[in-house]
Amino acid sequence: MSMLLAFLPFIVFAVFDRVLGVVPALCAAALLSAAFLVRDWLTPGRTVKVLEIGTVLLFGGLAVYALVAHTEWSLLGVRLRVDAGLLIVVLASMLIGQPFTLQYAKERTPPEVWTRPGFRLVNNVITAAWAVAFALMVLADVAMIYMPVLPLWVGIAVTVAAIVGAIRFTQWYPEHMRAKFQAAG
Repeated sequence: MSMLLAFLPFIVFAVFDRVLGVVPALCAAALLSAAFLVRDWLTPGRTVKVLEIGTVLLFGGLAVYALVAHTEWSLLGVRLRVDAGLLIVVLASMLIGQPFTLQYAKERTPPEVWTRPGFRLVNNVITAAWAVAFALMVLADVAMIYMPVLPLWVGIAVTVAAIVGAIRFTQWYPEHMRAKFQAAG
């Protein structure tokens, strides 16, 4: 649940963008992301997470750029930047050897589990599944921008399917692998 809560700034952005506009939505998402960082920094047993750092940098950077450059992005244009930024954060977490799901998993499991061979594998696979979901969202954004004849619901459907698929996979895969490891040994 904690991991899914980390995506709340993206939901806030999506809602505020439609109501208040791009810049206020980016600022609100950046502030919420920063609040999550402070919460994790101050709460015993919690750690600052790669995803939350990336989210603050993403929304904060886009907000500053939009303010300084006086940029007027379309809904699809800003959505592409946000989704691509999220994909980059997730891929970067894998590149630095800290798949973003690992930090959330460590908060829910005892330290002796962290050294088991499958623990890191499970988190690498789940993080890769999220990367695929975000890549699909980026492709949907690009398709919506460059093929304006596509109805808006196509992009929305791809986004919803990608996120729901990643959530379900995140719930299913650890149990599947736990059963597999128990059966093997």
